[in-house]
Amino acid sequence: MIHFENCEIANIIIHNIGNKFESGSLTLSDQCFLPDDSDVLNLLKTYFLSAFKKDAYYHFLPYEEDLMNNPVYHSVSAIFDDEREFYRQSVEIATHLFEQSNNPNIKAGELYIVYFRNCNIEEGVCDAVGIFKSETKDTFLKIVMNQNTYQLVGESGINIKKLDKACIVFNVNRDNGYKVCILDKTNTKEAVYWTCDFLGVEPGVDSYFQTANYLNLCKDFVKDIYNQENNVARADQIDMLNRSINYFKDVDVFSEDRFKEEVVKEPEVISAFENFKCQYENDNNMEFPQQFAISDYAVKDEKKYFKHVLKLDKNFHVYIHGERKYIHKGYDPDRDMNYYMLYFRNEE
Repeated sequence: MIHFENCEIANIIIHNIGNKFESGSLTLSDQCFLPDDSDVLNLLKTYFLSAFKKDAYYHFLPYEEDLMNNPVYHSVSAIFDDEREFYRQSVEIATHLFEQSNNPNIKAGELYIVYFRNCNIEEGVCDAVGIFKSETKDTFLKIVMNQNTYQLVGESGINIKKLDKACIVFNVNRDNGYKVCILDKTNTKEAVYWTCDFLGVEPGVDSYFQTANYLNLCKDFVKDIYNQENNVARADQIDMLNRSINYFKDVDVFSEDRFKEEVVKEPEVISAFENFKCQYENDNNMEFPQQFAISDYAVKDEKKYFKHVLKLDKNFHVYIHGERKYIHKGYDPDRDMNYYMLYFRNEE
């Protein structure tokens, strides 16, 4: 877990990154700044850090087999080695980001580079460099006094609860590409631009990604194999998804043997699942461990992709969260229609 309660902002600089594809420009600040007002500093801390709650970490990738060839890794390393490099390296980072902003879908915006002290992570207390990009502007109403009358004036500004793109590099595990957290609330193409083209990072092998990857495996197995094309009723598919997500919610440590026994259950389904898992590992160049610690954050993030809706023609949507034994499917020959019977105790 990351704790920012005692974290301090030691330095800030802001540059403006235009869209190079649309002939935008790179506008660089002449110097760094640090607000004197403690309330402003606290607001900035909220803006920069409040979104980082997950235990999902990345690390920088080497370019041409050398980490120092990765531009962002090179710059943050120079800053960690000598804080007097902060301004010069911020220009290098901004220039590198501008060079990657060569797509019509990429929005212009302000780039904040921030030096943090006293970040508390699993490895201990350390410094960090944050890289944040603000692209979305909101309109705020400001109350002003004009000739003894209060009036409302619209102003454009930054919503401190909406951070578009972000990266925090913690000064640990340097030889392995540091410990990095990232955030990107935009579409997939832009995520590639921020994560791959600009930062050059990849996910670390930790509990978050092991949990998320295995849940993706479960979801894809139901979609591709355990489906209606293979004579599996939609209610049974939803039941499999429910059992999968509930297993991850109920235990702290994943055990593949226990998962197969409690979730997959039937021998023929277990065999199909094992074959699908093997192909999934080959296709994605990965290997699932037999046991790993489960990340609650990953379960929460992935749960929203597990669909629980049984759609019946255009008349009914049945949301299934309970056990399969309380749902019975049948056929009414007089109406020439299928039906479901739902068993329950109380109507709410």
